[in-house]
Amino acid sequence: MLGARQAVAYAATRARSVGRGRRHRDALTEEFLVTTAAHAASELGQMKGVVMKVGQLLSVIGEGLPDEAQAALATLQSDAPPLPAGAAEALIEHEFGRRVWRRFDRFDAAPTAAASIGQVHRARLVDGREVAVKVQYPGLAEAMQSDLDNAERLYQLLSMFALKGLDARALTDELRRRMLDELDYRSEAANQRAFAERFRAHPFIRIPTVVDELSTSRVLVTEWAEGMTWSDFESSATADQRQAAAEVVFRFGQACIYRHRSFNGDPHPGNYRFHADGTVTFLDFGLVKTFTDGEVASLWPLIDPLLAGDEVGTAALMVQAGFLPADHGLDPRQVYAYVSAPYRPYLSDEFTFTRAYVAETLRTILDVKGPHAAVVAQLNMPASFVILDRVIWGMSALLGRLEAHNRWRAILDEYRIGADPATERGEVEADWARRRGMA
Repeated sequence: MLGARQAVAYAATRARSVGRGRRHRDALTEEFLVTTAAHAASELGQMKGVVMKVGQLLSVIGEGLPDEAQAALATLQSDAPPLPAGAAEALIEHEFGRRVWRRFDRFDAAPTAAASIGQVHRARLVDGREVAVKVQYPGLAEAMQSDLDNAERLYQLLSMFALKGLDARALTDELRRRMLDELDYRSEAANQRAFAERFRAHPFIRIPTVVDELSTSRVLVTEWAEGMTWSDFESSATADQRQAAAEVVFRFGQACIYRHRSFNGDPHPGNYRFHADGTVTFLDFGLVKTFTDGEVASLWPLIDPLLAGDEVGTAALMVQAGFLPADHGLDPRQVYAYVSAPYRPYLSDEFTFTRAYVAETLRTILDVKGPHAAVVAQLNMPASFVILDRVIWGMSALLGRLEAHNRWRAILDEYRIGADPATERGEVEADWARRRGMA
């Protein structure tokens, strides 16, 4: 229904634009985008689960939309309607029995956050630990399972929006696997334990510990994370604090990808907490992608010619990795011009991310009829890359909003090829890694 109504609205907008000047047409288009985003946020926010998760994916990389449209979609990041009063407590009792309340000294009935598949309550255990209790919405797992099991419908849905060359079936299967993982909080607990161990005692990265004995498939209890939310940090942080946080977020992502081959695939702003000492807490490890040896062998080599400006080598490895068919017939210069657009921050010694850069680059990548149309028409996205691509764009959007300036290429090379530390934080982290026997 949402799509049908917006299609009618778009047709009306186009009709109103006929015979008008470009400025008037642009104004009508912006009005349409803002209205559509508001309607989508309202309706998707009521539909917990698969559909809302898709909405969250969109909200992370909406930098190309007008500010009002971005604000509407941003409400999907953490403001889903909460459960009725008492429902969370009832589910906890169902999982553990009434005696579970002996473990709690306090349980706040009002949730502190409500997201796509569950909501979070703050509580305190009798031993004094402040904890976050994430409770999955009742019946959601069964409903999502039913939706995800209907693979053909999902294939058709994605095919409506996919570019011509994309393998919609493979992409849908990958997304289904990752979403199914999210439905079992035991999987999320295992992920979070692994990340907490990898970054144990890290100088500027924090991962809350899991309270294993109070965690099940539908309830997850972890250490409470203090700190500023993204919105509070963005509105109050100094320029230096922004630069520090940006480097921490970037380093966390590269360490996960290159050192551990396993990364959190949900980079939206609700999953960060920022601290006065420059450290950052990372939350929500339900959507985690771990690369196999085969995926690493296929994808990792591609970045070498890309960063070296090797047009022929980039085009050749795009074929090898499955991004282009062997008989694509494209000029390597065309391929490189398109593929290298998101890697501008790593093609110079220093770079400043801006919202304008992210929006411009997204428009370039998504423009199916622009100067790169010939490349876009044949482009595929290997299923193993889809979650990583989301992380890259989500992180770029955050860095753009922070106006992050640094030696990004040199920092990337620390993780990619073991280069010497490029910044003071790099030196501190390298010392920590040596003490952990990771260097």
